[in-house]
Amino acid sequence: MANDARNAGTGANGSPFLSTLQAGRHVRLSPRTLEKMRVRGGGPRFRKHGRLVVYHVDDLAAWSAARAHSSTSDSVASPGE
Repeated sequence: MANDARNAGTGANGSPFLSTLQAGRHVRLSPRTLEKMRVRGGGPRFRKHGRLVVYHVDDLAAWSAARAHSSTSDSVASPGE
């Protein structure tokens, strides 16, 4: 479990590309939620390497940063914005 937390920020062999499972751990969402976001939009950018879906750690950080709020009364963006 501790190893999972350490490895959530990097893929195999220190790669910046994460699997859906690893990306979910990184942003604390379930892999299924990321899969739904890929279909519906509004989720982090992803890449397809052949049939393999991967997330770059920089794209996850940018997606997360775009959702930063300073108050609970901040307006919430619509999916895809």
